[in-house]
Amino acid sequence: TSLGAAAAALRQEGAGVILVALDGRFAGLIAVADPVRATAAEAIAYLRGRGLRIAMLTGDNALTAEAVARKVGGIAGVPAGLRPEDKAREVERLVTQGHKVAMAGDGINDAPALARASVGIAMGTGTDVAIESASITLARGNLSAIVSAHRLAEATMRNIRQNLFFSFLFNGIGVPIAAGALYPFTGTLLSPMFAGAAMTLSSLTVVLNALRLGFITL
Repeated sequence: TSLGAAAAALRQEGAGVILVALDGRFAGLIAVADPVRATAAEAIAYLRGRGLRIAMLTGDNALTAEAVARKVGGIAGVPAGLRPEDKAREVERLVTQGHKVAMAGDGINDAPALARASVGIAMGTGTDVAIESASITLARGNLSAIVSAHRLAEATMRNIRQNLFFSFLFNGIGVPIAAGALYPFTGTLLSPMFAGAAMTLSSLTVVLNALRLGFITL
């Protein structure tokens, strides 16, 4: 019972516990813990601020999982004691309900869930099978890399919308004039030289706007 109490206390601190037996009797225990990265809480706070719901799927003991969730904060759900197929089933359930699910993982047991998620995110420090199963592989093995990827994705989508606006603006003005829309009223036709310059300016505007992505602070 004393070993059981000690094991429970260690699990509540976020450690995994291995019980050791000698001649059929408990002889001691070994506690193994992965330290929570200093950037984890900040990364989860950022993602929650963007309206994302965060859950932690783990094969660890429920006490250990809840302890880790308390340390980082902002975890909405902590399904624990899951096998690889259980993780994949949970992701499948959320996808079936119409949710867009991003799954981050680095181990063999994460591979089925990574493959089933809307976006599978593998850490570059993870196993090969996880990397092969994911849609995205991040070079850094911590949650701050997910924040960087999210910021880059937002900036890219914003850039695409801006480029579409500029393209439609140039073509929306230039094409009708080139087709003679102003000729009945003003006698004005678009000079081929001006039309060529406008198309060049349109392409240049789009390219220069896209190059701004290189200056984004991630």
